[in-house]
Amino acid sequence: MKKTRLLIAALAVPLVGGIVAAPVATAQPELSGAATEFTVLAAEGQSVSAAEQAIRDSGGTVVHTNSAVGLITATAPENGFAERVSANRVIYGAAKAKAIGKAPTRKPAPKPDVVEKEGQHSDRQAAPQGKTAAAAPTGLDPLDDKLWGLKSVRSDLARTKQPGGKRVKVGVIDTGVDGTHPDIAPNFDAAASRNFTRDIPTDEKGAVVDGPCEYRGCVDPADHDDNGHGTHVAGTIAAAANGFGVSGVAPGVTLVNIRAGQDSGSFFLQPTVDALTYAGDAGIDVVNMSYYVDPWLYNCAANPADTPAQQLEQRTITAAVNRALDYAHRKGVTEIAALGNQHSDLGAPQPDTSSPNYPSDSAHPRTIDNSSCVSLPVEGNHALGVSSFGPSQAKADYSNYGLEQISVSAPGGYFRDYYGTPWYRTNENQILSTYPRNVGVASGKIDAAGNVTPAGEAAGVQKAVAADGSVGYYQYLQGTSMAAPHASGVAALIVSQYGKPGRGGFGLNPDAVQRVLEGTAAKIACPVPRTVDYLKEGRDASFTATCEGTPDFNGFYGHGAVDAWSAVTRGAAHLR
Repeated sequence: MKKTRLLIAALAVPLVGGIVAAPVATAQPELSGAATEFTVLAAEGQSVSAAEQAIRDSGGTVVHTNSAVGLITATAPENGFAERVSANRVIYGAAKAKAIGKAPTRKPAPKPDVVEKEGQHSDRQAAPQGKTAAAAPTGLDPLDDKLWGLKSVRSDLARTKQPGGKRVKVGVIDTGVDGTHPDIAPNFDAAASRNFTRDIPTDEKGAVVDGPCEYRGCVDPADHDDNGHGTHVAGTIAAAANGFGVSGVAPGVTLVNIRAGQDSGSFFLQPTVDALTYAGDAGIDVVNMSYYVDPWLYNCAANPADTPAQQLEQRTITAAVNRALDYAHRKGVTEIAALGNQHSDLGAPQPDTSSPNYPSDSAHPRTIDNSSCVSLPVEGNHALGVSSFGPSQAKADYSNYGLEQISVSAPGGYFRDYYGTPWYRTNENQILSTYPRNVGVASGKIDAAGNVTPAGEAAGVQKAVAADGSVGYYQYLQGTSMAAPHASGVAALIVSQYGKPGRGGFGLNPDAVQRVLEGTAAKIACPVPRTVDYLKEGRDASFTATCEGTPDFNGFYGHGAVDAWSAVTRGAAHLR
């Protein structure tokens, strides 16, 4: 159940950036300030060429155009350009992207996510020791005994019938994928992979964002990940079942890196839109979207706490992302999205104090109006939102929830699960997946010789060495970012099992994929009592959540927990 998407034309007051009647001629604002990058969205029904001309007429220079959506990157002086170009009837709106030409200072660690990396602290408990793992059964890998999520979604059973077909492609829209990792390489399509980002050394205030560029031209190769998030996601989806390390939910499908995230972990508008439209054009079957589009956690039409320019920026982001989601869906792409880690009911969002998060020190408190504010892409068109639960099947404390946006639930890890037992606050409650060596070295968890350091051991970093000498590393993380790839893997198995050749190649209509994914999910009822607090786990009252709905559909688990075995054995009933 989705709330009606925001359309600016529906607002009662005329707003700059909507499709309105031609304005009365007024004096053009003066252009001033440093060279700055903008994203400009053409109005519906207007040609891209007309929009490009409007940019030039307003004093800007066209740098890049996404014709599928009508989103154009332009450079222009910082002040005056957005107002000038948005006054033209062929333009929907403009959003300031970033300043150009700041010098780097130092290379930072990737932007920390306190939710995802909660277990990487000194107050974790030692995991209870069990028996030494026996040799992995056929079709499973040596470290799979640590993947409780793999068993939860019953991938171990599903692969005996359908491990996933190579012609099914899953696009990882994230911070990159380490295509050289021994568990990723067998399934990685380097030729189809793309990087739509350019490293941002610093923001316009001089604060470090990505740090100095590692490669000439500031564009990383399409098989590279300097953050680790995207590689972790990719491994959960489709790490190869190759007798080494770990395996993914759909170990036989193809992985495609469609990078839209910066080294720092930020995701900006133009790369995100380019990634989605590329997915549609490249014949991708499923995309995993474990992010939100920066710099706004919620994009609001006319939040009174925001300036007119910020309101225009958010309306532009909303319209552009929804156009891109629509485009990919029309082209046959199933769009799986993380529900978010703000422990919020998306139908009644909490106040936002984190936006805008770029440039630095720009955030201000905002009350979020649910009827006119959306978090993207999860609240965008056709996105299937995934909530997160822990190994006990309890809703993770951090996970967003609510009847309005949820589709299904999946294992995402819950560090504080099993309160009162020796399993409480153990890394093993989280999700183990693939880890780029370069990120481990940069964070001090792997040393220059390739050994796991004491800090890495405390964080649960694993190392595997194959007979041929190849080495793979693995780390624990938690979040709805880890839940979504479990669902993406199941979606890929659905396409593998029920897809058919067509004019656009082998595939399955994304609406059909959704019916099977939701229809075969394992039903989970709301807890009793329905209101759950996490006070004893050390969380404050803002984490308290109430589960609404029925066992068939509720705000904690949606239509249920994704189930790979049921999907590939009973899914046909949902295609009729």
